Amino acid sequence: MKILVTGATGMVGRELGKALVAAGHRVVIVSRDRESAEKKSSFPCEVVEGDLTAAPVSSHFLDDVEGVIHLMGEPIAKGRWTDSKKKKLVQTRVRATRHLRQSLGGRVKVVVSTSAVGFYGDRGEELLTEESAPGSDFLARLCVDWEREAKEFEKEGARVVCLRLGMVLSKTGGALAEMRPPAKAGVAGPLGDGRQWMGWIHIDDLVGLYVQALGLPEMTGIYNAVAPDPVRNEDFMKCLTRLLHRPGFMRTPAFLLKLLFGEKSTVLLASQKASGQKALATGFRFRFPSLEQALKNLI
Repeated sequence: MKILVTGATGMVGRELGKALVAAGHRVVIVSRDRESAEKKSSFPCEVVEGDLTAAPVSSHFLDDVEGVIHLMGEPIAKGRWTDSKKKKLVQTRVRATRHLRQSLGGRVKVVVSTSAVGFYGDRGEELLTEESAPGSDFLARLCVDWEREAKEFEKEGARVVCLRLGMVLSKTGGALAEMRPPAKAGVAGPLGDGRQWMGWIHIDDLVGLYVQALGLPEMTGIYNAVAPDPVRNEDFMKCLTRLLHRPGFMRTPAFLLKLLFGEKSTVLLASQKASGQKALATGFRFRFPSLEQALKNLI
């Protein structure tokens, strides 16, 4: 198929673009800066210049697009959640999804969009399936609005899949890249009481899940994009520091995280025991189903 990928120069987008090209798809990407996008993208593609946060995009390259993988969004973890930052988080997800739909004019057959397990908020010990109710904090409300906008593609005849991402583990960026230096220095440990559950996924499995969602007609609706092995934060940090042959006893108190990061600390302290069973039921098989396997591969 001819596939439009948004957010194609990001950590996930770069790996996904390579996988799509390797599978024989033709890839188009949208970027505000054509020259920069051509340098950053690590796969052959056509670049449409435009800013989906500002307006719909018009280009003849979009005329015969059959599928969309929608990844774009201002990074959640970068910087404090000021009013300006929160506005940008909304614009690059909710408004950009609306403009994406307007840009394509009902021509696409399938849309694989993105959300996050932050949809559920802080849920303690509850096992969270795709049918679980949303939380009430900022990130949960953002995910609700984001998913609702993606669902609008269904009214135009597209099959819509929305993946709620857990923490994506990768060598090239994301949370693991931020955790690794302090862990290697021996100054890392659990966050808060360390009892909060974490949903996570190896980037190779995430790319595989996006590709399957694109091509498998039976997949529709919401799926938690998490490995079938949720872990507590303290166990995640123990595994990471053990594999790095470093101590992992330096606990960061919750009050300090709230002081340092403000409202964004909810991302670090919220407990989300998200189930990956619905993805497994589609026949998807994780290459890295356990945290030990995933971290050994990446470290």
